[in-house]
Parts: sequence; C-alpha cells; structure tokens
Amino acid sequence: MTDPAYLRLGLPPTASPQTVLRAAVRALHPDTRAVRSFRTARKRFYRQMLCAHAARQASGDNPAG
Repeated sequence: MTDPAYLRLGLPPTASPQTVLRAAVRALHPDTRAVRSFRTARKRFYRQMLCAHAARQASGDNPAG
C-alpha cells in the first residue's frame, strides 16, 4: 500500500530521487522546516518518501495515468 503522504506529492514514477526530495521539502510547512528539534523527524519523512518512490518504481505502478 502506498503512503498517502507520498501520493500527495503528485510525482510521476519516472521522477528522480532529487525531484522527490524537493517535492517532499516543499510539502512541509516552513515553520516545520525551521524547528531544529524536528530534524530527525524531517529526515525520517524524506527517507519514507524516497522508499515509497523506489517501491512504486520497482512495482511499475502508475496510478496517475
């Protein structure tokens, strides 16, 4: 099952990992990005988005079209 947060990024399966990271960073509120104590949680979120993207690419899933 695909992570709902990943689906909200709206990325095609052909997107590069760098594009996934950029979209994930933009998905977070600026206040959330500014809090230093959330750094570990932000890194975990980014890793989860990259893993969801890799899993989608590996499965060949393309729900957007």
